[in-house]
Amino acid sequence: MLPPLPAATPGGRYQAAYLAEGENAISANLRHAVAAVRRHLWMALAIVGAVVVLALISTLLDTPRYTAETSVQINDQSDEVLGKDFESANAAAPSDWDIDRFLNTQLDILKSRGLAERVADRLELATSERFFTAMEVPTSALSGDQAEDRALAVELLRDNLDIDLPRATRVTSIAFTSTDPGLSGMIANAFAEEFIQANLQRRFDSTSYARDFVAEQLEEARIDLEDSERELNDYAKSVGLIRTYDALSPDGRDRLAGTVTASSLIQLNDAAIQARADRIAAQSRWEAIQGTPLLASQPVLGNPTVQSLMTRRAELQSELQVAQERYLGNHPAISRLEGDLAAINRQLEATARQVRESIRAEYSAAQSAESKLDGQVQQARGNSLAEQDQSVRYNVLSRQADTARSIYDGLLQRYRELNASAGISSSNIAIIDRAETPTSPSSPNVPRNLALGLLVGLGLAAMAVFLRDQLDDVIRTPEDVEDKLDLALLGVVPRTENGTPLEALEEPKSPISEAYNSLRGALLYSTPQGLPKIIVVTSAQAHEGKSTTSLAIATGFARIGMRPLLIDADLRRPALDKVLNLKSERGLTDLLVSQDDPKSAILKVKGRKIDLLPAGPLPPSPSELLSSPRMAQLLEYFAQTHDVVIVDSPPVLGLADAPMLAAIADGTVFVVEAERGRSGSLKAALRRLRSMKPVLLGAVLAKFDPTKSGNRYSAYYGYDYYQYATGDGRNEA
Repeated sequence: MLPPLPAATPGGRYQAAYLAEGENAISANLRHAVAAVRRHLWMALAIVGAVVVLALISTLLDTPRYTAETSVQINDQSDEVLGKDFESANAAAPSDWDIDRFLNTQLDILKSRGLAERVADRLELATSERFFTAMEVPTSALSGDQAEDRALAVELLRDNLDIDLPRATRVTSIAFTSTDPGLSGMIANAFAEEFIQANLQRRFDSTSYARDFVAEQLEEARIDLEDSERELNDYAKSVGLIRTYDALSPDGRDRLAGTVTASSLIQLNDAAIQARADRIAAQSRWEAIQGTPLLASQPVLGNPTVQSLMTRRAELQSELQVAQERYLGNHPAISRLEGDLAAINRQLEATARQVRESIRAEYSAAQSAESKLDGQVQQARGNSLAEQDQSVRYNVLSRQADTARSIYDGLLQRYRELNASAGISSSNIAIIDRAETPTSPSSPNVPRNLALGLLVGLGLAAMAVFLRDQLDDVIRTPEDVEDKLDLALLGVVPRTENGTPLEALEEPKSPISEAYNSLRGALLYSTPQGLPKIIVVTSAQAHEGKSTTSLAIATGFARIGMRPLLIDADLRRPALDKVLNLKSERGLTDLLVSQDDPKSAILKVKGRKIDLLPAGPLPPSPSELLSSPRMAQLLEYFAQTHDVVIVDSPPVLGLADAPMLAAIADGTVFVVEAERGRSGSLKAALRRLRSMKPVLLGAVLAKFDPTKSGNRYSAYYGYDYYQYATGDGRNEA
């Protein structure tokens, strides 16, 4: 026996055929849905039509409503009325990530009860008969209590108000709908105006609260400042501190020299430093000329008198030299010049000594001044240190007064700004388009309502078709065999249009013959070992085509050279002998109640090359005979004498015959009639059959009409092909 091919099993053949056609799971599901719609088309059309008619009737009976729309622009910042600096100091601009939250907040304000109450109070809607009439509220619904009528008016306003803010824009539409077009426009405009007024009122209330709060804080700061300065002055008087500067001055040096003692210390210290510098300079000059020759020091040579005397001495020395060259040594001119030169030298020496003494005297004076100033500085320093001990408390009080003054100045500035901005805040909301009185109703919209009715009807129809299809166990398409029965599809046998199925089996190219040939091929490879030796053919109910299928299977095996045995095991209503027009006196019943030779009851069917074991006489208890050991022995014997044994068993429902035969057979073929209502009988039959744990080879869909399930099934299962092949004698496939 050859090993089975992967696609030769029933499920493999079925799947491979679909893949060969390029079909996937999605297209299969779509085809299944289309087939379900076609089966329940009139129900679906009735549901859609009923819903559309109801939508049309309700639309025509509905009262016309008018919608008026006002558009407003919402900015995240107000216009700068008092200038950029002042506005930025009082209100910081929101960040980019907070703009969406701000706009959503404004939309919530537009939908709030508070704004609706402002509109109701402004237009006096609680006492307006026109408003309640436009809102289709009967007068009997009004209580007459103003508070209750006002609450009702507010709820009506909120229920008929529509706020829309498209993305990427700050223009919000405010729409109101009622049966009165004029009232709709008036209310829509009132919402926009009251929205602006409410925004301004919130800002004014906010600044009023801020002003009152700042005023209270300012008064407390003023009292604290007065107390701090008073305590500072009292302490200064008590310790005798005299300040020469403002206690709140930020200048550090002014604070350092803030008292008389400190000022004196600073002045004496500056003078002592200067005296020390003068003494050092004078000492340097004196030490520079003290150890040098009289006329060799720079301070002496720099003296104008010394310079003029030295010039005169040089002139006399020059004249003396000239005279000595001209006259003798005792000449009067030479004597006169020598006398003048000696006088100049004496005068020059005396002048140089005077210059030196003046430098010495200057050094001594600078030294004395330094000594005196150092003494005064030491005295002033002691007085200042004593005063600093007294200034510790004073400085603490001074800082407290400084802090109180800073707080007071800040609050005073803030209070002035709030007073300046009160009542002049600009709104960040502007009306772009005011609502006009609508001329045409916004509802009912006949095309839209009909479209919605059509969509709802289609949805309900789809739901009804889906539920009907899921709850219905009728097998209509080949896919239903696998989906609903969880069985492999062995073959699909079309319904005969003319004549009987046996007549169609005589024609080799008829759709029925080809369908049973395909079933024969599926059975040849239905198990890993190939063709089962004993095959039981059964169905859920009678008249589903199991006897015809049994005969067709046996005939098909005979045509390929096999020796089949067809056993009519329906001991209640046998049908094979009638179908084949055979008369038999012996049958299966005789073999089960005796030990006769099994071959003695077998008949040869002329023209079909098959052996038939008819049912024989009808017994009183068929179930007992079929469940006896003799039945199993007969099947085992026939399996050895024939190539294949086909057992035509009774239906499953209500009988125990078919499950017992399926339990002892090598395989079971389940025949299902297409388009036959069962109400759960098919699944119940399969449950009974599976309880015996048989080898279910698969199912055969009999009496299938491809035209009811679409051209797709007709083309695939060979219906159109064989009709075409026998139509004009030409084969163009």
